[in-house]
Amino acid sequence: MRFVLLMMLLFVPSLSYGMSKEVSYDTNGIKKQNIKKPFYYDRGFHFESENGLFSTNLQWRAQMRLSTPLLSDPRTPEDFSNDSDITNFELRRVRMKIGGHGYQPWIKYYFEVDLQPSRNINDATANSSSRLIDWRIDVQPYEELGFRVGQWKINYNRERVDSSGRQQFVERSIVNRVFNIDRQVGFMIKGRFAKKTPFDMRYYAGVFNGNGRSVSNSSKKLMKMARIQWNPFGRELKWRQSDVIRHKKPTLSLAAAVVDNTGDCTRWSSGGCGSLDGLQIGSDDQYNVKQYVAEMAYKYQGLSLQTEYHWKDVKDNTSGALYDYEGMYSQIGYFFNELVSTFPEELELAFRYTFVDEPDPSNLLLENKRKEYTLGINYFLAGHNNKVTLDYSYLTLDDASDDRFYNDNRIRLQWDVSF
Repeated sequence: MRFVLLMMLLFVPSLSYGMSKEVSYDTNGIKKQNIKKPFYYDRGFHFESENGLFSTNLQWRAQMRLSTPLLSDPRTPEDFSNDSDITNFELRRVRMKIGGHGYQPWIKYYFEVDLQPSRNINDATANSSSRLIDWRIDVQPYEELGFRVGQWKINYNRERVDSSGRQQFVERSIVNRVFNIDRQVGFMIKGRFAKKTPFDMRYYAGVFNGNGRSVSNSSKKLMKMARIQWNPFGRELKWRQSDVIRHKKPTLSLAAAVVDNTGDCTRWSSGGCGSLDGLQIGSDDQYNVKQYVAEMAYKYQGLSLQTEYHWKDVKDNTSGALYDYEGMYSQIGYFFNELVSTFPEELELAFRYTFVDEPDPSNLLLENKRKEYTLGINYFLAGHNNKVTLDYSYLTLDDASDDRFYNDNRIRLQWDVSF
């Protein structure tokens, strides 16, 4: 801790320690903070130079979880077996986040360190070592055109880009493991046109190594990604779930995105390059992966809706085999205090439905069907920065290889807090 603070003191000249604030509201009716000379504010500790050209924000975060009888999403008949039941306390995520701007307010930086990833009893202790998961620089001199370089969760779909600390449930849906692109190393251009009009559009387009977090490219080919987002009401939704701030005006986002990659991976996670069930990490350029997503998000006066529909094709260039994946989730949340004043205003109720259709791991010519039904309760002590979440999931599998139906239940309790 002392080392981190010393480095920030060296980096940020003419530090100011005032606490003067002015409160204002943006076009969505959301409260903003105009911090003149801050030391602490709602995103942790803040340091800024007298001329305002350099700033640093520091935040610590912990996500503490109790799960029973399943730790993760069951995908095979063995996962649904009672023999695999576990009750577990877990430090799911312990993070340090540092960001700010330098030289100009439109040159921003951000990096994030995962301090203690969880591991299983048979894993090497190295699996629980600290790791740098994000490092990026944003240069946005114009609203219409800017760029980002570094490593981050690329801007493909909302559920994955939404921080794990800004989720509506304890964890993301069963769609995430199959379809998320996760963190990549590369370059992206981005911008927004016709802001605050019915033609309000935001775009993202980038090229990346395609091998996941902190992994060098293994060939000349690069992953390509493009996303277009339309904000019909001229107002944009931030990358976060639940309408904690109670949007005073209806705000809608419609988006579509595509990814194309040829390489070793068929899936990605925070651990980097991985393989889908039934497949293996390939040799150079063995797999061509094409993915598509259509997305909608909406918020208004405590109501939040969010849905994504995914398609994914994996072609094995060695055997010529083609594997198809399809999935969708829809979720809704509401603060019933908006209807009944006696209902606690900090309390949100939520529901999510999800399905995934994918090849059976034991016979890739057959198709398995998995579903998730999850009920959630959130109690926001200080918005997403301090909240308690309880959710219950009913999870099912239609297994094509043995023509049987499996089901199980899961309960999770989590406290997510940032300082």
